[in-house]
Amino acid sequence: MSNRNEELFLRAQKRIPAGVNSPVRAFRAVGGTPLFFERASGPHLWDANGKRYIDYVGSWGPMVAGHTHPAVVEAVQAAAARALSFGAPTESEIELAEAICALMPSIEMVRLVSSGTEATMTAIRLARGFTGRDTIVKFEGCYHGHADSLLVKAGSGALTFGHPSSAGVPEDIARHTVVLDYNEIEPLETLFAARGSEIACVIVEPVAGNMNLILPRPGFLEALRELCTKHGAVLVFDEVMTGFRVALGGAQARYGIRPDLTTLGKVIGGGMPVGAFGGRRDIMQKIAPLGPVYQAGTLSGNPVAVAAGLATLKLVSQPGFVQRIEDSTRALIDGLIAQAAQAKVPFSAQCVGSMFGIYFRDVAPASFAEVMTLDRDRFNAFFHAMLERGVYLAPSAFEAGFVSASHGIAEIEATLAAARESLQSIAP
Repeated sequence: MSNRNEELFLRAQKRIPAGVNSPVRAFRAVGGTPLFFERASGPHLWDANGKRYIDYVGSWGPMVAGHTHPAVVEAVQAAAARALSFGAPTESEIELAEAICALMPSIEMVRLVSSGTEATMTAIRLARGFTGRDTIVKFEGCYHGHADSLLVKAGSGALTFGHPSSAGVPEDIARHTVVLDYNEIEPLETLFAARGSEIACVIVEPVAGNMNLILPRPGFLEALRELCTKHGAVLVFDEVMTGFRVALGGAQARYGIRPDLTTLGKVIGGGMPVGAFGGRRDIMQKIAPLGPVYQAGTLSGNPVAVAAGLATLKLVSQPGFVQRIEDSTRALIDGLIAQAAQAKVPFSAQCVGSMFGIYFRDVAPASFAEVMTLDRDRFNAFFHAMLERGVYLAPSAFEAGFVSASHGIAEIEATLAAARESLQSIAP
């Protein structure tokens, strides 16, 4: 019997670098052949062989309502029937901007873009233009897209500038980025004491989701807010992943911290390519054509993508919607912990909102260094065992997972049944 996934992968590699259009899709971290999907519905995906999977990737976060939700599909079809693109203003852009600002009060003005990378790239440019400073601070293990300033590794100490972590990023750009340890307050205080007047912004995932799921330690986000306020730096929350997932108002609502700028994506596009950045009015008024900080996008505010985002935000805003998914996520995590204990496999897990992390180590990590101690071989074996049993997890030990509103009791129970067998198969 032919394997269509393998056939398509061989064909793709002839014309697409590594056969994929985004690196993590290549399965390089876990081994094997990536799946090529043909359709999706609710919590399920079907691959090119026709096999069905329970999906915990959710297109990397945006499918909070589940795949092909009827309300979202109907909104997209209606918008597409009117026009695929105008390259000009529409009323729906205003509606999406109003919805975002209503749900996230720290955002007084917002501009739509076409990706999370574009949103974070522009937020940094805006922070630099607003403050007149060049230096930015980020945290190791936090990913904010592939803009040059953000593809930077840590330097040799808390006060050293970073160096490029990708070919093609000039040293002259990387030297303006300082990389610190996530969840560590003392290096932040030392840095700001030494060069606070040089720092344009601090950008952070308030809940890290790109080195698996890492929760902020008590006091960490509060220290960021205090230091940025004291030294006149802009605090940027990258809520591309956490926005409307960890709480209706994002991580900033859950933890009670008001950033100066926020970047968004994923959920606000409902599966379509959309991003946004917004925040304080005085900062946002520095963006062209009001101010000197230039940003433009031919397809920004695409009407079809905006329609998908609006429909999704309306669903998310329904009373109890976010709490129901959070309860499902908690049930999944509690079940996985119990199954691992029964199989005597070193394992830990945690969740916040509808995001979760699983780790093959005894205690959930709180830093990039701790993440790097995960048993990746055991994760890879577990990933393939779950895949064989019809459960699709992120193909990397360093990615968070996502639950949708369409994941019901039946899907959670089926996942735990698959996990029981999979964990037993990799037990010591």
